Amino acid sequence: MAKAQTKEKKIFVLDTSVIIYEHNSIMNFAEHDVGIPITVLEELDQFKKGNDTKNFEAREFTRLIDHLAHGNMLQNWNPLNGKTRGNFKVLMYSRSKVDANEVFDEDKADHRILNAALQLQQEVSDKKVILVSKDINLRLKAKSLGLPAEDYNTGKVKNVNSLYTGKAIQDKTSPDMINLLYEQGSCETKEIMGRKKPVKNSYYIFKNGKKSILAYHNPFTDRIEHVEKKSVYGIKPRNAEQTFAIHAIMNPDVKLVTMQGVAGTGKTLIALAAALEQKRNFKQIYLARPIVPLSNKDIGYLPGDIKSKLNPYMEPLWDNLKFIQNQFHETDKEYSKLTEMVNQEKLVITPLAYIRGRSLSNICFIVDEAQNLTPHEVKTIITRAGENTKIIFTGDIYQIDTPYLDSQSNGLSYLIDRVKDHDLYAHITLEKGERSELANLANELL
Repeated sequence: MAKAQTKEKKIFVLDTSVIIYEHNSIMNFAEHDVGIPITVLEELDQFKKGNDTKNFEAREFTRLIDHLAHGNMLQNWNPLNGKTRGNFKVLMYSRSKVDANEVFDEDKADHRILNAALQLQQEVSDKKVILVSKDINLRLKAKSLGLPAEDYNTGKVKNVNSLYTGKAIQDKTSPDMINLLYEQGSCETKEIMGRKKPVKNSYYIFKNGKKSILAYHNPFTDRIEHVEKKSVYGIKPRNAEQTFAIHAIMNPDVKLVTMQGVAGTGKTLIALAAALEQKRNFKQIYLARPIVPLSNKDIGYLPGDIKSKLNPYMEPLWDNLKFIQNQFHETDKEYSKLTEMVNQEKLVITPLAYIRGRSLSNICFIVDEAQNLTPHEVKTIITRAGENTKIIFTGDIYQIDTPYLDSQSNGLSYLIDRVKDHDLYAHITLEKGERSELANLANELL
């Protein structure tokens, strides 16, 4: 009888970037062992103070390690919780036969982490040692020294090219069914879809030649319903996707909406206009975005008080508000109403960090540039939602400004992939740029 082939056990050495991406990452390596270089603990000590996500992750990781140690020495292998998991220990800094500090002619934290992994590689012969890092440059350095290196893949979307778009085109729909939808406004799902089961709250363009109709699947009635083009606070949808996005935001049964698309597709503008259209349904409208400093420098480098430092990051949001306001004449009540809402803080434009930790009840909460959030940050925001709260995430998964995130691992991609086909969730990918012909030219050719 052939014996079952046993899996090769490995030792994964974690970089600081993995810890601040997900503090419980140490628990996600199945039966394999995990090494934490002492330099990683030194770097985490620098991150422990502050209100940013990396500060939270650093604090939570140190608490987790302290709990797992059970009073034992961390230089020895200690069991991770659970019978199916391996062991962990802290790797002390020592010079290996190949010294990264000498090879790269600089003594720095990254090179000390490499040396700790290289030293472990020399000490163990029965296990493969692999460096795990979100830092692509560190992975390249490791491989150049003969040390296997991988990205941290837990929570990554496998193929963003096939990421759920929220809409589909049915080219050969019966003209009679299209007419029926126009006349009755809805029909049984199986009448128009046959045996095909639609994704909940998904959108459709039913076509036959020049005849077409926009529709969506209502998961509560299991019917396909006609979607009409509607203007919201002076903003008219210019294509089918924008019409779908407005419908999703205006749908009271949908509590969570995501919009993905390149620059100029109208994501933020549509989200803000649709939220303003139903302002009576919420006590406040929040429009927030994460602060991603240029060149990865802290905003403290910028001159002025805190308001002056943050204004440059908030200007794109104010631009959208001004654009909506300018759809009306200064004498129109809608024009003055927007100014009044800002003054009375019924409409608040703020950095995302300022709302962390708050309970969000009776609020329409728009998160712009959501591709710069980690999956944990997205989860944290959504778990703050109270009664009668709608959350809208907008962003472009290919325009990432945050180190250690990419199109597969950012919070927006993760959210779209994990929450699709839920009663409370709708998504739409905006494809056509509507900002200007010049902006479209840049998106297509540059």
